[in-house]
Amino acid sequence: MLDIRDFGAQVGLLCTDAIQSAIDMAHQRGGDRVQVPAGTWISGTIELRSGVELHLGAGACLTGSDNPADYRATEVAGEYGGSASGFLIVADDCKDIAISGRGCIDGRGQSFMEGFRSTEGPYIRKPKSWRPRGIGLTRCQQVTLSDFTIRDAAQWTIHLTGCEDVLCQGLRILNALDIPNNDGIDPDRCRRVRIIGCHIEAGDDCIVLKCTKDHPELGDCEDIVISGCTLISTSAALKIGTESHGNFRRIVATGNTISRSHRGLTIQLRDGGHVEDIIFADTVIETRHFHPMWWGQAEAVSITAVPRQEGVQVGSISRVSLRNLICRGENGIFIHGDPSAPICDLSMDGIQVAVGRSSKWPGGQHDLRPSGGEEHGGLYVAPCPAIYLAHTRDAHLHKLRVRWLGEPAEWFSHALEAHDCPGLHLDTIDGGAASDELPAVLIDGDAKA
Repeated sequence: MLDIRDFGAQVGLLCTDAIQSAIDMAHQRGGDRVQVPAGTWISGTIELRSGVELHLGAGACLTGSDNPADYRATEVAGEYGGSASGFLIVADDCKDIAISGRGCIDGRGQSFMEGFRSTEGPYIRKPKSWRPRGIGLTRCQQVTLSDFTIRDAAQWTIHLTGCEDVLCQGLRILNALDIPNNDGIDPDRCRRVRIIGCHIEAGDDCIVLKCTKDHPELGDCEDIVISGCTLISTSAALKIGTESHGNFRRIVATGNTISRSHRGLTIQLRDGGHVEDIIFADTVIETRHFHPMWWGQAEAVSITAVPRQEGVQVGSISRVSLRNLICRGENGIFIHGDPSAPICDLSMDGIQVAVGRSSKWPGGQHDLRPSGGEEHGGLYVAPCPAIYLAHTRDAHLHKLRVRWLGEPAEWFSHALEAHDCPGLHLDTIDGGAASDELPAVLIDGDAKA
């Protein structure tokens, strides 16, 4: 084991060179643990090497510098294919690496904010022109991230690009709920990733699977398991997309809990990729509205396939199973395909949806942001049924239960509404419309018994 103090690290001072020297020595030895002991250790960008474990001891805090000059740029893709800013911890083409321990990493996100975007109040922070990211691992294999805490990320917290055989276990990610783009964990074109027993709070998405535009040679996003996590987000708790320039296959999310979130389980297909063989199961979801600058309409489940830009053919979503979900919030389940790319072979079984008002923010809109055919920025004024389906093929709905809580809002409508859904099979639905004047089930404009 190598202690960073033996390489010149001092509490409260910039320790980038000392930490990097310890990592390099551990790698030269053929692999070793680098110990970060109790205390606050300030650093700019450090790079992990194959065979190295960075261990954050109890009471240790690796704190990102607030000086942009202490970070170096990387080739890792940014959001929507843009260039990325510097990371605090990076690794490229490494094998058998780990970050572990009961200590913490502090991204100092508040240092990179200036005021608020909204003039209506303190609802979404305004970032400075430059802000760092947390951990960026590219083309790495056999990665373990376990037990430590990351707090106050200024931007994406953990970005995994083209990585394989990754375990994220027992992490605590505690980000500000009013900072945009501070996603928790972003597996991007990764394979065989397990995210187990993590607690994540984020202003942006807690866990979001991506296939960003750059580096298509890194492949698709496949064989992902997300289980036993507790998630809180001002955006989506768990999401696939929107960046979908590759394919997503064999993804299972089960046994999670979602609370105080703008969206629960989400698939947002906006590009040419394909999403298939997805299971969302055994999950409790609580949602609410937030300021409309945040994407979402308090949907417990939102699955949408619409082109990001006009004239671009969107990919496909098929073989998605929603099973044993308990949903409670200010909206229900929203499924919206594209006429040219309907959502196929959707299965819903054992779903409970309870809808009622709890916040001051208005509803009564369908949110398809980001999309090319935008009406008021992708927000469409429309009634909100408990379960909404549009442009699907061969959807099977079984054992659905709908309840309306308290005095219904004026935009609450049917228990189930469906449009352009050939092959729709509805087995049982327990519950009626929000108003006695409305039919419980409306299919292509016709009331169904």
